[in-house]
Amino acid sequence: MADIKAYISYAKRLLIADGTHFSAPKPDPERRVASLDIFRGLTVALMILVDDAGGEWPKMGHAPWHGSNLADFVMPFFLFIVGMAIPLTFKGITSRDHAVKKMIVRTLKLLFWGIMLQGGFSHAPDKLSYGVDMKKIRWCGILQRIAFAYLVMALMEIFTKKDQTKDLPPGRLSIFRLYGSQWLVGACILVVYLAVIYGMYVPHWQFTVNDEESSDYGKVFTVECAVRGKLDPACNAIAYIDRKILGINHLYQHPAWKRSEACTEASLYEAPFQTSAPTWCKAPFEPDGILSSISSVLSTITGAHFGHVHVHLKGDTARLKHWTVMGLALLILGLVLHFTHAMPLNKQLYTFSYVCVTSGAAALVFSAIYILVDMWGRKSMFLPFQWIGMNAMLVYVMAAEGIFAGFINGWYYNDPHNTLIYWIQKHMFIGVWNSQSVGILLYVIFAEIPFWGIVAGIFHRLGIYWKL
Repeated sequence: MADIKAYISYAKRLLIADGTHFSAPKPDPERRVASLDIFRGLTVALMILVDDAGGEWPKMGHAPWHGSNLADFVMPFFLFIVGMAIPLTFKGITSRDHAVKKMIVRTLKLLFWGIMLQGGFSHAPDKLSYGVDMKKIRWCGILQRIAFAYLVMALMEIFTKKDQTKDLPPGRLSIFRLYGSQWLVGACILVVYLAVIYGMYVPHWQFTVNDEESSDYGKVFTVECAVRGKLDPACNAIAYIDRKILGINHLYQHPAWKRSEACTEASLYEAPFQTSAPTWCKAPFEPDGILSSISSVLSTITGAHFGHVHVHLKGDTARLKHWTVMGLALLILGLVLHFTHAMPLNKQLYTFSYVCVTSGAAALVFSAIYILVDMWGRKSMFLPFQWIGMNAMLVYVMAAEGIFAGFINGWYYNDPHNTLIYWIQKHMFIGVWNSQSVGILLYVIFAEIPFWGIVAGIFHRLGIYWKL
């Protein structure tokens, strides 16, 4: 994800002569697609913002269930970026065997860091501890799911290429026909996904409350389902598959639905449960595994299509027209599905409407950046985000996953809460504005994100990059 390099290579055409080797020009390491780096950097910065300020501003955090807040766009943006970079990256690789090896190594690295950072081993930055009970390790975090989507898309890119020339055959849909096999795979994924979520029978199920601070600790609750086609938190097929295959203990243990109106006394914020709250409110997990990961491949396929457009279409105007039309079409389709109640936006279930809206938004944001950077030459105003985008894995691990903050918090005076970060937040932001929520928001925007922009800029100046 973090270091997928986008090279612009137009001089020759891509051939598959004997099914084993590609023939393509060697990539120029200095010629990256600046707008893609900037978009990646903006997405990392957005993740820092929603992670560190979302607790004070619930509308920034994940939607409790149906609907989408700001945080719900982060992962689809990453998947879109990964997909867009894949055609540009593999365009310059001359050997299919080398491409497969590169793909396998990168997938394994993503899985490793995903399990280390989101499996539960690291508890930074607030808890100065580490280690995870293997009975409770989380298998399907963000990086693990990105690794799966990358693996599927990279395999399609490597093994479905035909004799493709830079000049497309006539017709507005020629770019779709050129990569018809990839879109066919996407259609199959969608059909299977819809068949399962609307056709699978979900029986009653039980769970045990493992939170030692809860008054219900140790109690066993039964959730009554015996239905098909439900998309509510209790009885959806995606969670049922995750429970049966992965197990409740290996899923995300901080469900956003606890902030829903059905559960809490103070909607949007975590608060004590209502006395009339349904049983499922106390369930210690939310779905984030098998079927939703498969559905997330659709975001990567959409991003890959935009990468193909960049490779094959001549001229900024032609590319931009295709990107904006498709982005608007996806956005409108997703919103129509949501507001007509045909299929609601839902990140946890990774519904098709959610794929359309987030992919369409990614397309339009990238198009805007492309206009400013590649067409109008305004790259200098985005340099900090470009530096972050070129070293995204470093910033993601150290900032978004809190490793650096955990290290800094490990040095305190007298009390574990008396740390440098806490002092800066309290005296330079919260105290000045006399508001916890405003102070934290301004700290993230004007201190934390610029700090990592400077760090990434220094690393870029030194030629140091965290590569996967």
